[in-house]
Amino acid sequence: MASRITELVLDCHDPEKLAGFWCEVLGFVVLGREGDDIEIGPREGFGGLQPTLVLSRTDEPKNGKLRLHFDLNSTDRDQEAELERLLAAGARLVDIGQSGEESWHVLADPEGNEFCLLRARVS
Repeated sequence: MASRITELVLDCHDPEKLAGFWCEVLGFVVLGREGDDIEIGPREGFGGLQPTLVLSRTDEPKNGKLRLHFDLNSTDRDQEAELERLLAAGARLVDIGQSGEESWHVLADPEGNEFCLLRARVS
């Protein structure tokens, strides 16, 4: 028997704002609310192949680079078109010391949480 990741929890200052951003980026919907926390995920809901994302409100500041980050791949367009879509949604390019030769882009969500846009397209 084994376990699998069903939820990822991201501490943030404004769960509402990040829920909107990540729902747009990932094509997720709001699945539930508990206090100030918001759970978002695929339309099929909790327990499917994709983990849900819980945006958990905190007043603590983000300190430094995240120890865990998301890697994203586009499902319906090339990397550059997806980069433009993510930037229009509120992401921004960030420099965490990359060389410029990488095949991916490093971005941050509206609260500065880093994530990468990889080159491959997935179905």
